[in-house]
Amino acid sequence: MRRLALRFHLQLLVATLMLALIQQTQAANSQAMAKAQQFTLPNGLVGVVIPDNRAPVVTHMVWYRIGAADEPVGKSGIAHFLEHLMFKATKKIPAGEFSKIVSRLGGNDNAFTSHDATAYFQRIAKSRLSQVMSMEADRMVNLQLAEKEVLTERDVILEERRSRVENSPSAILDEQMSAALYRNHHYGIPVIGWEHEIASLSRKDALDFYKAYYAPNNAILVVSGDVTVEEVKKLAEEHYGKLKPSAAIKARDRVKEPPMRTPLKVELKDQRAGKPMWSRHYYAPSYVTAKPGEAEALDILMKIVGGGPTSRLYKKLVMDAQVASSAGGYYGGSGLDSTKIGVYAVPNDGVEMDKVEAAIDAVLAEVKEKGVTPGELERAKANYIAEYVYESDNQSTLARRYGWGLVVGRTIPDIDAWPDRISKVTPEEVQKAAANYLELRHSVTGTLLPIAPDAPAAKPVSGSRS
Repeated sequence: MRRLALRFHLQLLVATLMLALIQQTQAANSQAMAKAQQFTLPNGLVGVVIPDNRAPVVTHMVWYRIGAADEPVGKSGIAHFLEHLMFKATKKIPAGEFSKIVSRLGGNDNAFTSHDATAYFQRIAKSRLSQVMSMEADRMVNLQLAEKEVLTERDVILEERRSRVENSPSAILDEQMSAALYRNHHYGIPVIGWEHEIASLSRKDALDFYKAYYAPNNAILVVSGDVTVEEVKKLAEEHYGKLKPSAAIKARDRVKEPPMRTPLKVELKDQRAGKPMWSRHYYAPSYVTAKPGEAEALDILMKIVGGGPTSRLYKKLVMDAQVASSAGGYYGGSGLDSTKIGVYAVPNDGVEMDKVEAAIDAVLAEVKEKGVTPGELERAKANYIAEYVYESDNQSTLARRYGWGLVVGRTIPDIDAWPDRISKVTPEEVQKAAANYLELRHSVTGTLLPIAPDAPAAKPVSGSRS
């Protein structure tokens, strides 16, 4: 017992020293690199600049406050569809030439769509920043869509859905679980869209969505790298400043999710599933909607419970009981309206799903009843702040950090203060978060079961009461 006590105190000391060292490193880095600065043009475009003068390279991003959760009913996938179509023609650039021009300039580019945002980005030499700004400003208002190109791209997206979702049993299960967790809010609709609705999307649908939401007063410009705020603002005024704002842009007004009153279960049997899988999603607040300190406590909670091979789930299920080959969990706190806590496990061969579920429930019940240890708390804090410091060394990651935060309504001071808030989370706050949000009535449990090739595959079932 004395050896165990000594080991515990040594681990706690190491974690505390790590946290102090990381915080010192963070302070030194923040002094060496200028902080993010913000400006707003008269037409409503918000600009954010994160200077980093170590190399003559910049990351240029344009974020739109529009995502899959803002789509009209029956038009699922239109936000993602439009993201693809934005690489077609404008009045100045022929179809398919946008990325080729960026490549010839020595850079690279891409885009992505989520439930809450759509973003376009280029990583380019500083000397080419003005040109990519001009190109991005052009397609913000001058997109030209030919009917044939729209139909061809729609086929591309349908094939993307087939390859990423329809051919992946785990993706189908996750999609069905989200649909069960969100019965009213559009977070329950996949970003890529439902297949039958994608198939009916038209050129008019794309242009209507484009004209409704793509405008400077619905956009956030983020530039990180070898620039000053004065340089970026001058270029932004030159290229984006002449664009007219849209009077049709309104504040987001999304439907609310009704309270969950009973746990739900989703079971998928599929011949293509290599191994069985168990997972659960809990409905939870995001950083935007949580009460002060709650989201940080949930982040710490899930780092301790499910974050890697040192987590409780991994140690209990994989190492000790040996009922699973992998196990873990996460808190995805970045949503505008809400988010989910996830836990999962892959049972070992011959282990019944009920036994895995009971083992996971026991881990969650213990943390709700007894909380976390000081050592676990300090290690989780140290790991998170270390990740934050390491990510701050990457200008593309910095651009995403601030762009995502602002597009869901957070502020630069709020984003910058995250490590300090994490460092102040208490054991009591973690236990309270576990008690409040690891609530079975507010969850959907999913199981993926392989079946023999000659057995009939059951259709996904959602919404059954347990």
